[in-house]
Amino acid sequence: MKASGAAYVMTPESHQDIYIPRDKTGHTLHGDKVKVAVKKWHQNQRPEGEIIEVLERGKTTYSGTIQVLDNYAFVVPDNSKAPADIFVPRDKIKDAKNGQKVLVHITGWEPEDKNPIGEIMEVLGQPGEHAAEMNSIIEEFGLPLKFPISVKKALETLRTSIPVEEIKRRRDFRHITTFTIDPADAKDFDDALSINKLDNGHWEIGVHIADVSHYVTENSPIDREAAARGTSVYLVDRVIPMLPEALSNEACSLNPNEDKLCFSAVFEMNDVAEIKNQWFGKTVINSKRRFNYEEVQEIIEGKEDALSGEIHTVNGLAKKLRSKRMNEGSIAFEKTEIKFILDKEGNPVGVKFMEANDSHRLIEDFMLLANRKVAELIGKPQSAKGNEEQDQEKREKKKNVFVYRVHDVPDPEKLQKFAEFLRKAGIKASFENSHNLSRSFNELIGEARSKPYENIINLLAIRTMAKAFYTTKNIGHYGLGFQYYTHFTSPIRRYPDLMVHRLLFSYLNTQKTTSDGRSVEEQCKYSSKMERLAEEAERTSVKYKQVQFMQNKTGEIFDGLISGVSEYGFYVELKANKCEGFIRVRDIKTDFYTFDEKSYCLRGKRSGRKFQLGQEVKVKVKKTDLIKKFIDFELA
Repeated sequence: MKASGAAYVMTPESHQDIYIPRDKTGHTLHGDKVKVAVKKWHQNQRPEGEIIEVLERGKTTYSGTIQVLDNYAFVVPDNSKAPADIFVPRDKIKDAKNGQKVLVHITGWEPEDKNPIGEIMEVLGQPGEHAAEMNSIIEEFGLPLKFPISVKKALETLRTSIPVEEIKRRRDFRHITTFTIDPADAKDFDDALSINKLDNGHWEIGVHIADVSHYVTENSPIDREAAARGTSVYLVDRVIPMLPEALSNEACSLNPNEDKLCFSAVFEMNDVAEIKNQWFGKTVINSKRRFNYEEVQEIIEGKEDALSGEIHTVNGLAKKLRSKRMNEGSIAFEKTEIKFILDKEGNPVGVKFMEANDSHRLIEDFMLLANRKVAELIGKPQSAKGNEEQDQEKREKKKNVFVYRVHDVPDPEKLQKFAEFLRKAGIKASFENSHNLSRSFNELIGEARSKPYENIINLLAIRTMAKAFYTTKNIGHYGLGFQYYTHFTSPIRRYPDLMVHRLLFSYLNTQKTTSDGRSVEEQCKYSSKMERLAEEAERTSVKYKQVQFMQNKTGEIFDGLISGVSEYGFYVELKANKCEGFIRVRDIKTDFYTFDEKSYCLRGKRSGRKFQLGQEVKVKVKKTDLIKKFIDFELA
């Protein structure tokens, strides 16, 4: 559903989304599974249809503000995609008072009724209050606040100490120099690097990942809850973890100077990062140091440290891995992220820009290497065998059930629109040769680096791409340029990584798995869905903090870039803090503006004045709305 009331339906029966006009949506809600009748097939345009049946509700619980009248009430949902206010009978209002933030459950929507009917489940507090608004986001997305009793009981009997027999079964890296590199405020450390100079002059680099599967056995209460959550969710002021803290922050976390169990990918490589040997298996490590990214970056830039030599070596190898990856087709998307600095009450008091540097890329490149090589080990036939044996292996590999992280080729229609926009903006780029697409993207991104429109170019380039997802059916990862790719390196916060650990261990030990391909694929689909939900919840919490941060800045003037354009106006991202607001076209009184979709711009009918994506503008903060999480700007 869109805020306008119109909708789009995604279906495997059409390569394009089906557009549903607002008067043809019926009694549907965002995320519903529906039956749609296609009325018009336009050549080179989206098909148009009408929803004729709701097969399954995607969501029945909404947060919103209650308006209490004499004999009934209405809840105005926070979610702009909700097409109607929710009617609540007097006896279903409970203790809610007029104007409060509430949680409402939709109980029905009769064909003859204009509004869905609901009942109040919980009063969240007063609109605009930090606790009420954050709880509203948590409830809106159905995020779990607590772990169930079954998980708490399972934790009571869980053995987290490491028996001597377990250490004997593993390859021992405790005497090898090992360290972690994470954000300064991280509490769970699920990956570590080790470095060892071999007698033959090669380097042995270990990528050690927390062995969550040792503690979380399949189909246990902890495992079932982790599978249901799918991922940890990182809201602006808190983490909603996939695993209980006793595991994520303690038993599984690779804390310094503690023996820890890992599942490791170990690579023997020469000085130019060519891999000569590799090994995968269960290990025990003891991290000598907990670095944060800032500390490692200072060492890279010349600061002396006891581990300076090791840091410079792994950084040099990472750079060589990266260079090779880029030459083979990886695309270097980089987008500046912001992090709000919060006071004790959770109010935003400042903004910190988070830009990737060599310390981040160092970790990224070794994680990418481990993920790639694990996927190749299971999915890629070995080439050094005789034809008959190789054919047999290919047949066996096809039977291997495994979790892949895949990314399809860009949508040709979106690519064409992007190329047209760039041409009209005077930026040279060619996407005609499909074999050199990644090179064209990298040249474009490199050219835009440090320019005012860098973020816009990155954002638009990413929009042309398909969404990455989890599946047992490998199609490769286009954005990374990898034929085989998986997620192996973050089992504390991503359930697919835990699935990969179990499958990999099974193949390493028995050459087969008892996992059913259909059930693994279903969990892949569910994990992809939960990943998207987590991203949306994270964006919503950031948007709330943006509005809160700008609340006392009404009337102030800022420089910004146009970050989105529609027929109703355009979005502007402020340079100073990356907060985004909207300028309504009806507020620009000097002319009548029409929307040019192909050029991502609004054009004045009389003056010819344009407001185009990526254009610099000066804006004044007009008003902020904490409840709707919206900032209104006007041209300064």
